[in-house]
Amino acid sequence: MLTSQSQTITPAGSPPHKAPLGLRSVAVFELIKGVLFLAIGLGALSLIGKDIDQAAENILRLFHLDPAWHYSELFIRESARVTDTRLRLIAMVSLTLAAIRLVESYGLWHERPWAEWLAVISAGVYMPFEIHHLYHNHFSHKPVLVGAIVFLVNAAIVVYLGLLLAANHRKKVLERAAALS
Repeated sequence: MLTSQSQTITPAGSPPHKAPLGLRSVAVFELIKGVLFLAIGLGALSLIGKDIDQAAENILRLFHLDPAWHYSELFIRESARVTDTRLRLIAMVSLTLAAIRLVESYGLWHERPWAEWLAVISAGVYMPFEIHHLYHNHFSHKPVLVGAIVFLVNAAIVVYLGLLLAANHRKKVLERAAALS
């Protein structure tokens, strides 16, 4: 029977190959990020031409947040700076990131090597910024727990996929060597 993932012949009656749980977990993680970026992008598009101040107040009301709370005030103050041009930029960046994450998720789920490379690179690109953010917040005595968790998750993904890519490379080298002998 021919499987779609690896295009190899498997004996009749044997179960189809499944991607490792770690790879599937990373695929689901990327899918969730893709859906979140999609929601942000579509949300930004929906706000173009609207009263942003009113939308911000509606969001606070929706989540039952106290408008006098420090972070609510910060949210209202920052939302007043949002323009239609910024909303278009947010939408464009978010929808681009959504497309990348969703394609990456599909590729990881189906064990495509290009997706593994894309995941390593895309997670690795953020790591210097995360380290800088952690370093800056640590010395300014700001909470670093969320930043540390994000950094550790990305580092774990990079290490896991790097090891997986190395193992796949070794397997291909051994297969080529066996085919030549």
